[in-house]
Amino acid sequence: MDIFKQLETFVTVVNSGGLSAAARKEGVVPAMVGRRLDALEDRLGVKLLLRTTRSMSLTQEGAIYYEDAQRILRELQEADSAVAIGNAQVSGHLHVIAPPGFGRRHVAPHFGDFQREHPDLHISLDLSDRVVDLAKERIDCAIRVSELEDSSMVAMRLTEISRVVVAAPSYLARRGTPETPSDLARHECMPLMGDSQVRGWLFNVNGASTHVKVRGGLESTDGMVLRDWALQGLGIAWRPMWEVRDDIAQGRLIRLLESYTISNDPVYAVVAHRKFMPSRVRLFIDYLRSVYARKDYWG
Repeated sequence: MDIFKQLETFVTVVNSGGLSAAARKEGVVPAMVGRRLDALEDRLGVKLLLRTTRSMSLTQEGAIYYEDAQRILRELQEADSAVAIGNAQVSGHLHVIAPPGFGRRHVAPHFGDFQREHPDLHISLDLSDRVVDLAKERIDCAIRVSELEDSSMVAMRLTEISRVVVAAPSYLARRGTPETPSDLARHECMPLMGDSQVRGWLFNVNGASTHVKVRGGLESTDGMVLRDWALQGLGIAWRPMWEVRDDIAQGRLIRLLESYTISNDPVYAVVAHRKFMPSRVRLFIDYLRSVYARKDYWG
């Protein structure tokens, strides 16, 4: 009997909650499902499922085998997809996670065109800054905006975005304008919590990259909140140019310290496996990279 068919049937039974439901999904009689499970258990020499006429439950060995069986079947599907990358159409489920602010402005708007190219694809977008286990949570791709602390991550660079220091005219009228990065120590600065900014804001001072520690009475995990506080004249913010470009153009925010080179943040697509990357994921990453590479995209 086909070993992979046994695996598929076992996973289907567990996911369906019983032999009859699994049989309906596979289009066979329940007796056939039972024979496949018996053959699997005989081959392994262990009991995977405790079955009665009314209930079914996994044994301890069955629970372990279930996780491995799911992974094996998923990797087989991904291997098939990888060699079929030349196909114009892809299907299945694409699950992406991205930071809320960047995701709303620079990931979500491109799903429409991408899905029109691949109408059989179902797409889920999770907007969150939380750290995730891609394989465990079955997330295909994580978009990350910053240098990656974990060197073991499988990451592909998509683009980079410039950062600028900004403040409202009302704040500058009240507190003065910083002339050098070191002047920020005397100002109300509003850092983003929980990322690399805790080390300070990065500038190029005398040809060297220098972190300048900043402090103030306000901080947030949400970058758009920092931008809104800056518009209210509450302090100085270090924000990506895409977020505040219109505010600078309209005079609502003033760009500061322009003579110093502000660091660029890399944007990465992070995946669990490079070797067996599904075609839907590879095509999506290539699509985003092509969008971000347009000369007029970042203005």
